[in-house]
Amino acid sequence: MTDQGPLHGLRIVDITTTLPGAMYAQFLADAGADVITVEPPGGSPVRELPGWPGLLRGRRSIVLDLREAADLDVLRGLLAQSDVLVHGLRPHAAREFGLDRDTLTASYPRLVAAHITGFGSDGPWSEYKGYEALVLAKTGVMHNKRQLTRRKGPAYVSVPYASWAAAHNALHGTLAALHEREQSGRGQVIETNLVQGIGSMDTYNWFYEMIIDRYPGAYEPADLAYDEDLRPSAPLLYALLIAPTKDGVWLQFAQTAPRLMMAWIAELGIGPLLQEERFKGFPVIETVEAREELWMEMIKRVGQRTLAEWQETFERNPDVSAEIFRTPEGAFQHPQVVFEGRAIEVDQPGVGKVVMPAPQVYVAGHPVTDVRPAPAVGEHDAELRALAAQAAPAAEVPDEAPVRLPLQDVTIVEFGTMFAGPYGATLLTDHGARVIKVEELGGDNIRMLVPFPEAGGAKVLQGKESLAIDAGSPEGREIISAIVAKADVVLQCMRSGAAERLGVDEESARALNPDIVYVNSFGYGHDGPFAKRPAYAPSIGSSSGIADIDSRGKTMPPQSEQELREGSVTLHSAHAVPAAQADGISAVGVASTIMLGLYARDRGVRMDAMTTTMMGSALNCLNYINNVYDDRVEMPQVDAEFFGLSALYRLYPAQDGFVFLAAPREPEWDDLVTALKPYVDLTADSRFATAASRQQHDAELAEVLGGVFASRAKADWEAELTKQDVGLVAVVEANSEKVLQGDDFYEAGFAVDAVSPIFDEHRRLAPMVRFSRSLTQAPAGCTIGQHTDTILTEFGFGDRIAALREAKVVG
Repeated sequence: MTDQGPLHGLRIVDITTTLPGAMYAQFLADAGADVITVEPPGGSPVRELPGWPGLLRGRRSIVLDLREAADLDVLRGLLAQSDVLVHGLRPHAAREFGLDRDTLTASYPRLVAAHITGFGSDGPWSEYKGYEALVLAKTGVMHNKRQLTRRKGPAYVSVPYASWAAAHNALHGTLAALHEREQSGRGQVIETNLVQGIGSMDTYNWFYEMIIDRYPGAYEPADLAYDEDLRPSAPLLYALLIAPTKDGVWLQFAQTAPRLMMAWIAELGIGPLLQEERFKGFPVIETVEAREELWMEMIKRVGQRTLAEWQETFERNPDVSAEIFRTPEGAFQHPQVVFEGRAIEVDQPGVGKVVMPAPQVYVAGHPVTDVRPAPAVGEHDAELRALAAQAAPAAEVPDEAPVRLPLQDVTIVEFGTMFAGPYGATLLTDHGARVIKVEELGGDNIRMLVPFPEAGGAKVLQGKESLAIDAGSPEGREIISAIVAKADVVLQCMRSGAAERLGVDEESARALNPDIVYVNSFGYGHDGPFAKRPAYAPSIGSSSGIADIDSRGKTMPPQSEQELREGSVTLHSAHAVPAAQADGISAVGVASTIMLGLYARDRGVRMDAMTTTMMGSALNCLNYINNVYDDRVEMPQVDAEFFGLSALYRLYPAQDGFVFLAAPREPEWDDLVTALKPYVDLTADSRFATAASRQQHDAELAEVLGGVFASRAKADWEAELTKQDVGLVAVVEANSEKVLQGDDFYEAGFAVDAVSPIFDEHRRLAPMVRFSRSLTQAPAGCTIGQHTDTILTEFGFGDRIAALREAKVVG
């Protein structure tokens, strides 16, 4: 790729001041777009984050006070010269600044405007403040993650899963709208939110929760991986064992495939033990005492070797692998990160050398562009004000185009299993993309991931057409070649070397279809020391620093058996709970990569060897905190009991549960003081008179507020304080996958109806993006080979179906 990047010449105006907008604009700037960051006087709050150099890199900066008429006019001038606007204003503020849907559409007919909110732009919670923690509290994610702490109740979640997902869902919508603009000549407004963002992180629990409600007693659900006595409940914990080495280094193993599990059993020498009656049925063991005994024995045997000895084991036995639990900064020393150059050094003026994640997308083995440093506050004021003052370029706007799905002309052929890559294609089916999933005759392994058949794969298979085929047979390759020759995108999510063995590598695909957009989605990469290792969500969560952040750095060597148990449980909760983990982080990034490739093709730019990896996505998700430089500002860490970051951003017990208060910024203090005036006079206490004194007396402020919130029911607090524009919600203590398909969220539009050949009528997560002109759809999943005959007929093999089936080429 050239230094300019595939989006060179595309102009983006970013007026957001929060993390989702920063992540969104960073991806576009990394791809070469001209991103204009509009900062308020004093600079964007994004600059208060440790990772501001990485988040704001490659942009231009202008300072505008949008409450001043003259500066608002400058913004309007910039919009007249631009392709894309992104903002995160609540509905009333968008109307106030003339940035609501109707005004934008009328004033800038070719503009694509992305609107990212916390709780949506309409519905019962549209004016709620959009803080990440409020969303995670109200959607149940803090309940999902409750085993981060030993106390009862929900736990604060530190990794910004919802912000990352909302940013990338907005990218999918933006690039889809730009793709549609190539045909219609018209822009539009796209909307997404953090609620649906966190919903897109879940891998399969949505259907798990649905089945538990629909078929009581069908099987015994295991809500938590460990019971209250810190004993294992889930069979998968043996394959995904978390254990410290002899020298105290915590390791995350990943032995999930049958072949890998057999190697694991042999390496630990527990084969004879598993023959004993009490361990019958391993890994599904009947009694909790036997489960605990085996778990502790496996941990003990891991602890008999040092880290160096285990690393020698991994070299000797490639079927056994584990990741070290690394800090976000330590992830830059991961062998695969070093090999691929996914940690880059940028000379940031006024700061010095900054180590930060490379762009998420690689082309021909290198970052999609060369990264430029972040601008100083208002560094480009003069040139951007001059740009805004220019006459808007004349552009003919065609008559209103037919209403259509924005990606209805796109066909994606998918090769891969499980979730992290394939769900990226799933997200695009809601925008109209046709996805032909090439499955083994027995189906994708994810279909059988949970005890109820097909429930594991129902979410990732939404909207897809299933072609069950022996892809390694000569006839299978012939069929696949015919499909690839007419497709727009190939998404291959297999481990390194598999695509070449099947003849669906990029060189082969381009020989059939020179214009194909070919996207590689790997766990670690195509080449390098970890390329052939299996990558699962816990592997990436431990190696990237995700687990370290969410666990409050619970990776010190355990000094007792109790610390060992607690460490194992906390680390598991930090990165392996299905509601929010590295699989979801990677999946939304895969969809962004596909859309970047498609829109680059629209612009006549070919991108060879376009690659995204789970590790690269995780590093970029943590870009807000993992930048390394001298005198770095540090973010506050969650307290020891996982209530929150400060008295003004934390969980509080209420009369009947918990509330989460989010009022961390100085202007929000007065609103909180006024709202609580009937219950406590905060102005009368000199300890809380200024922001500095409140910080100094944070524990005392938390004690005072805790006494207040404990006096009433949580729903009463939410109703009363949100009316006064205070960020506070009642914490929902149920799993988020169940919460989001409940009546409240269904009626608010976050879930919709679908009809499945397996589950009949059911609720599914609503499409991630709404378009002001274009349509979306919400299809359900498919059975194994459901579309085989239709696809074969379409591509010229209709007269051979019977013979192909008899020969077991198709199913």
